[in-house]
Amino acid sequence: MCHSSAVCACCKAGTPDIAITKYRIAIFCDSEFFHGYNWEIKKQKMGHNREYWIKKIECNMARDRENDLKLIAMDWVPMHFLGRRYKSGQRNAWKLSKI
Repeated sequence: MCHSSAVCACCKAGTPDIAITKYRIAIFCDSEFFHGYNWEIKKQKMGHNREYWIKKIECNMARDRENDLKLIAMDWVPMHFLGRRYKSGQRNAWKLSKI
């Protein structure tokens, strides 16, 4: 449950992992697989249950884009960080990826 109207407004456009309400920043920590990182290459390599995963991931990507546009329209800044970057332990390896 949200504790302020600013967070509630942000949650109407997805559920960020971190919301910095003072600066209206919505941060998402995304999995490369489920959010389509390097998608055109990975899509070609899909094997088992190919049709299901292509539809699922492309729907996730479309939803991410729609939510980002909603956030931008509400004067929020959506930021996406890829999971492999913050799991690797590399100090400066975070990669900002705007969808």
